[in-house]
Amino acid sequence: MEKGNADGQQAMPSGKVLSQLPVLGLRAKRGASDENQPPIEQKRTRRLPMPTRRVAASIATTCSRVSAAAAVPRAQREGRRASLRPGLALPAASVAEVIRRPVPVAAVPKRAALAPAAGNDGKKRAAWDLKGQLTDTRAKMSGYKEKVQRLDEENQQLKRQLQEQVAQNQELSSQVSTLSSTLHTFEEQARQRHQEVMELSGLKKQLEDQLTCQSRTIGELEGTKQDLSALLETREVKLKLVEGNLAQRECENKELRDQVAAQLQTVAQQEERLHQLEMERRRLHNLVQELKGNIRVFCRVRPLLAWEKERQKGLEHLHFPVQDNKALVLSKVEESHIGRDRKGDVKYDFSFDRVFSPACSQEEVFEEIALLVQSALDGYHVCIFAYGQTGSGKTYTMEGPDDMNPETVGMIPRAVQQVFQGARQLEPKGWQYHFTANFLEIYNESLRDLLVGRPERSAELEIKRVSQSSEELHVPNLRYVPVNSEDEVLKLLRTAKANRSVAKTALNDHSSRSHSLFQLRIEGWNPSRDLHSSSVLSLVDLAGSERLDKSFSKGERLKETQAINTSLSTLGLVIMALSNKEPHIPYRNSKLTYLLQNSLGGNSKMLMFVNISPLEENFSESLNSLRFASKVNECVIGTAHVNRK
Repeated sequence: MEKGNADGQQAMPSGKVLSQLPVLGLRAKRGASDENQPPIEQKRTRRLPMPTRRVAASIATTCSRVSAAAAVPRAQREGRRASLRPGLALPAASVAEVIRRPVPVAAVPKRAALAPAAGNDGKKRAAWDLKGQLTDTRAKMSGYKEKVQRLDEENQQLKRQLQEQVAQNQELSSQVSTLSSTLHTFEEQARQRHQEVMELSGLKKQLEDQLTCQSRTIGELEGTKQDLSALLETREVKLKLVEGNLAQRECENKELRDQVAAQLQTVAQQEERLHQLEMERRRLHNLVQELKGNIRVFCRVRPLLAWEKERQKGLEHLHFPVQDNKALVLSKVEESHIGRDRKGDVKYDFSFDRVFSPACSQEEVFEEIALLVQSALDGYHVCIFAYGQTGSGKTYTMEGPDDMNPETVGMIPRAVQQVFQGARQLEPKGWQYHFTANFLEIYNESLRDLLVGRPERSAELEIKRVSQSSEELHVPNLRYVPVNSEDEVLKLLRTAKANRSVAKTALNDHSSRSHSLFQLRIEGWNPSRDLHSSSVLSLVDLAGSERLDKSFSKGERLKETQAINTSLSTLGLVIMALSNKEPHIPYRNSKLTYLLQNSLGGNSKMLMFVNISPLEENFSESLNSLRFASKVNECVIGTAHVNRK
């Protein structure tokens, strides 16, 4: 009998089998039923199988997620860890094999079949044997509990294995990344080593070629050495022959010295001939200048400025004949007094020694006066001055702009440069020169030295004769500066330009309010010929003529304008008196003409620039300047004489 039956009944003999039929006369005993069991036990009996099913489901789910590395033995895993330690280099194939190798999955034991109820031997109990059924159920329940406990332990063990496998996988992934980086580094090093090997191979080949070339060169040098040794022996033989001929050559040298003496005599004759040719050149040069006229007039029209081009389009009132560079035509449209009819253009024709259009450069202008500057070096007084209304470009022509460059340098710097170059060319011919420069201005009929600071406060300067017997003039207390190069003169020019008197008027924002006079005294001598020459190169930038009705000058400006116009009028009177050969020349009527007395007379050469404004609004002033220049151009003064002793 089962143990459960022993609780309510006595033990029966083992050999007898109880009948299941009811016995008459006896009241049948009730078997164990659900009513004999407490309600709690009944509930437990009914709910026990459910957790068993849930545990089985969780076990199945857990087993399906276990990593493949769980089935790998621990010893094998330890061996792999030892082989994958950081710092050990593995071949790329081994790393790939470790990554691709499948990891076996640990076999999960299948759920064992439920054991049959103890004491039942697999047979089904009778329906009335409720106690036995309860006992069987309890036995099954006990077996299920043991199985659940065992499965829980296995589940915990599998989770621990899973965690170990995850950690191991992370470690392996880190090692694989490290090995991949190491492999990439080794591959890069291998490429570098390969490149170095290729470079070394090329260098080796190059060195081998050089070695071959050097070996060939050594062989050639050895052959050359042998040739030179043979040549040396030959030279020694020839040297002995030359020594034998030396005595004969000494005799010939004596004859040559005699010939040299004769040649020196010929050179002296040639120098004499050269001197005569130089003097003839000077004579012919002076003759050419005299044929051109000792007083010449050049006309120059300045170009329009940028702001002037906006107000005036073109130069319709100025005409430059293409075939004649000495002619200039001014034209003006003249309207009737009624204002309805239009008369024809009124033209004014002028002719000068040379006319320069606005397109002419400073270099082209200087080419025309270069020969005249050469006359100053030859010993003739030369005077070049610029005349014209204010704003017509006189200062630009004579001095150049403030920001000078080789193309815009004025006549004064170019003339000085030519004088010094000519002096250097005459040095081989025995000529020596000494130069002295001064720079002054005539402001309101008073002289001011422009080479000293604040010339308006310096002592008053006067013009005096050098001596009673001499016609030469000089200015005591004026600064005369010895100069030896063009740079020294240019420095003086910059100083004088900064000290010159300028002011703003209605016609010109930077109008020169004085006459500036640069003089370069040239002293030359030829000791071998006992010749001496003296001349003065005067370059004058006259102040601009102005009409009072247009300049609106007042006060100090009015006084300056009157002094300027008076001195310019006196200059015209002097030139006309020289042309007419009058007995009295009014030099003293103006400080300007008095100072230029030696350069305006018959012993000098004179050139006047008449500068014309291109603006049509200055037509009347341009016409007056051209008429005055025409009168000067018609003048004929005496023949110039060289100042030679």
